Amino acid sequence: MKKILPETLLEYQFVSDPRLSPDGTRTAFTVKQADEKKNSYRSDLWLVCNETGKTRRLTAQGDAGAYVWTREGKLLFTAPRGEKHAAAQALCAPSTTYFEIDPDGGEAVAAFTLPIAGGAPRFLANGKAAIIGRVDLNRPDFEHMDDSARKRAIEDYQKPGFHIIEEIPFWQNGGTFSSRVRDALFLCDTMTETATLLTAPRFTVWGVDVSGDRVVYSGVAYDDVLPAEGGLYLYENGETRALLPEGEYEVGAFRFVDSDTVIAALIEKDAHTYAMPNLYRVDLANGALTKIADWDGSVGSASVASDARLGSGMGMKACGGKVYFVSTWQDEGVLFSVDRDGKIEEINMNAGSIDAFDVQDGKMVLCALRGDRMPELYMFENGAERRLTGLNDRIYEEYSVVTPEPTRFTATDGFEIHGWVMPPVGYVKGQKYPCIFHIHGGPATVFGSVFHNEMQMWANAGYFVIYCNPRGGDGRGLEFVDLYHKYGTVDYDNLMEFVDHCIALYPDIDTDNLGVTGGSYGGFMTNLIIGRTDRFKAAATQRSIANWLSFEGISDIGYWFGPCQHGASVATDPEYLWDISPLKYIKNIKTPTLLIHSDADYRCWMSEALQFFTALKMHDVPTRLVLFHGECHDLSRTGTPRNRIRRMEEIIGWMNQYLKA
Repeated sequence: MKKILPETLLEYQFVSDPRLSPDGTRTAFTVKQADEKKNSYRSDLWLVCNETGKTRRLTAQGDAGAYVWTREGKLLFTAPRGEKHAAAQALCAPSTTYFEIDPDGGEAVAAFTLPIAGGAPRFLANGKAAIIGRVDLNRPDFEHMDDSARKRAIEDYQKPGFHIIEEIPFWQNGGTFSSRVRDALFLCDTMTETATLLTAPRFTVWGVDVSGDRVVYSGVAYDDVLPAEGGLYLYENGETRALLPEGEYEVGAFRFVDSDTVIAALIEKDAHTYAMPNLYRVDLANGALTKIADWDGSVGSASVASDARLGSGMGMKACGGKVYFVSTWQDEGVLFSVDRDGKIEEINMNAGSIDAFDVQDGKMVLCALRGDRMPELYMFENGAERRLTGLNDRIYEEYSVVTPEPTRFTATDGFEIHGWVMPPVGYVKGQKYPCIFHIHGGPATVFGSVFHNEMQMWANAGYFVIYCNPRGGDGRGLEFVDLYHKYGTVDYDNLMEFVDHCIALYPDIDTDNLGVTGGSYGGFMTNLIIGRTDRFKAAATQRSIANWLSFEGISDIGYWFGPCQHGASVATDPEYLWDISPLKYIKNIKTPTLLIHSDADYRCWMSEALQFFTALKMHDVPTRLVLFHGECHDLSRTGTPRNRIRRMEEIIGWMNQYLKA
């Protein structure tokens, strides 16, 4: 069997976004694959027969974007091509061209082009489409300039000499400066290729759903500071009215359960910092809001971490008088349903993670990670699940894939901690092996039994790999997830006790050669750990936080995340923020430390890594900073192929240098 290496990433086919055909016989889905030569990812539409499992590719240009089925059984998708798109690009104007392809054969043909930077349409009964599109209020009116002025203005717009910042957040992770940039809602006529703005200029849209000729959307208008709470609105017959007033709820996922009723996931304004949404019924006729179910988990998405997925899909959909939704439960991503009266049913609780799904007439197709497999499609009918696709079967036939071994123990705080151990490939009992301890991000994320590429690579490189879900993780209720004003306390104890538990359970772990790594919150904990103990002989801290004082003023979420998590801000309690900052304990650190960061990571900006790197150097700690250009906070999951490969090479190279010497 071949070993999984950093470059094995190039062989993976990332399956996502399944959608059942109108007649329910076929499922369309998206497949992405790394293109090393172009240093990007190809994206194409595929089709699978739900009865036979026979798959075939529909598009081949590698540029297929968001898509939907039409009522006529065709596929409508976005792609950045065509003369109209090119003309709009020349004017820096928003534009999206939609192509139509017949799943029974034939080439994709341009269907229409809209003057918005939009995604997949949601069609109303009258044939018009509700589409969310990005709007830049900073864009000059190029169309009404003479040629000379337009040329200069376009050059200044494309390569600005300065930015005017009037709002926070002032930038977005992976994007650019976002002051005066909004996600707006448009009502589009595909026949005339026109788009009518439905929302106010300063309004940003979070979500939308359609039933008949009714459109419900969520969002908020703001001028200075983007608030957490927003409103829910109904557009009908040319008029908009508020269903929920702005400022009272954090509005999560929602769907029409019938033409007169919406079910929404809402968090009350004064709820606990770590509170999960409750489920509410919104009656459109009279505007009545009724809480139908207390809920203690996510709604519309699962938080099971993996670097082996790429793409998106539906996490919530209404069908047959119920709303189906994905949620995190324990260490799995599972599927539930709720009806208009609040009755919740467990639909699919199988181990792994459901990333996206579609449902129609009792038939469900899931995009899920099952066992040791990357995401594939599964058909779920009458309580039975069968695999539809096997695009990555060759990986499991040719490569050494390690099955994580679950382990649990009761921590000193009384909570049961769930974890996993991956023995090294070729493991021989009685021999000692180095070990890498991996800490997840979030902190309200979880590890699970699912396929995780970089941990497979470490096990293939001869390491024990251990990881767990300490306090702060999602899926186990408020008391477990609550880390308010607790960072570096109960979570730290859980992590250190888990390491001790694994060493006792697997005596072949070489305690003289332990490494620790993590990203985001996991990077923060890595920084904090090496400031408290010398038991780890190497550390790789990724997209981390070193200084909570500077994080507040620079991160795209810093203005609210710090106070929300810690109950402290620079203005109210700077001493506490400094006390929990790893930078304060730099003089204690002796562990050789690799720092991985990206210069477009506006979640944890590169200043965090630069501060920590400088301090480590000043205290003579062996250290190396690898700063990836143009990448964001999600480098390990969505970064360009070459940088993802180089990142993995850097981490395994660092661990080999200090743990295998």
